Amino acid sequence: MSTTEVDPATTNSPEAAMASRARFAALVQRQGAFAIFVLVMVVASFSFDSFLSRGNLTGIAVQASFLAMLALGMTFVIMTGGIDLSVGSVFALGGVLAAWGSQHGTLVAFALPLGVCGFIGLVQGLVIARGGLPPFIVTLAGLLFARGLLLLLTDEGAKTYKVPAGSAFRKLAQNDLLGIPYPVLLVVLFFAIGALVLHRTSYGASVLAIGGQEDAAELMGLPVARTKVLTYVASALLAGFGGIMIASYTSSGVTILGVGLELEAIAAVVLGGTLLTGGAGTILGSLIGVLLLQVIKNVINQVGSLDSDWQAVVSGTILLGVVTLQRWLTRAERT
Repeated sequence: MSTTEVDPATTNSPEAAMASRARFAALVQRQGAFAIFVLVMVVASFSFDSFLSRGNLTGIAVQASFLAMLALGMTFVIMTGGIDLSVGSVFALGGVLAAWGSQHGTLVAFALPLGVCGFIGLVQGLVIARGGLPPFIVTLAGLLFARGLLLLLTDEGAKTYKVPAGSAFRKLAQNDLLGIPYPVLLVVLFFAIGALVLHRTSYGASVLAIGGQEDAAELMGLPVARTKVLTYVASALLAGFGGIMIASYTSSGVTILGVGLELEAIAAVVLGGTLLTGGAGTILGSLIGVLLLQVIKNVINQVGSLDSDWQAVVSGTILLGVVTLQRWLTRAERT
């Protein structure tokens, strides 16, 4: 009986070492946020007695659910190599429109913000995809338009629309199923759909291809322009739906909400492993990124002696480290 001998020179060859390094880099890029999240959770659970209490964890999940809606849409946008700076203002506009619409019925509370926010996303997508303008400039204009419309509707923030006490609209975010709040259940549902769309549809494949190399995607005959338009429409609709949830949760349309939220959404997506250059990322990673940011906020609040500014400092430091690590990992995968 003959035996097969393994040549050590082969297993220790430069090619094998490079392949091993590339696999490790890809693993860290995909699972790095989850490892940090688990580490923070473990440290916090030993540091604060109330951290793992049902009430605190439920509060983290509910607060994270609003940002998660924006992050889901932002994930697809960044995967195409774009950016959407308008989602924070669109989120706030959706909340105000939902609160106003709830005074005229639950259907209006849903249809009005989704219609207006979806239209903003459509215009942005068409200008970016058909007009060839940079997403940064176009969505910055969308941010200013949505915020200006919001101020116009609320007399520059002086008027706050209230959801009627007996409105069924409140049930969207204030009720629960088997102890799990509706916003959390909706986020799980939407992210599951998002994962299926990304990995099981031609649209998802087109998103990744466009982010990887747009010129090559066009040569392959992929619907580049249509995919981009759909992506920005979906991002605006998800931001608008997040606004609907916050209006239901607070029973009002608060004008100051959403300021800077687009930056938190981008941070969560990048923390989750999606490359800012596009072409790679995961839906689950973005959800982990959202939860990581929310846990950091909760830990800082638990400390008590630190003000809210430390949330931005800590989150920004982690984000800078992740972006730097992503750049190194991307080079390691390619070499």
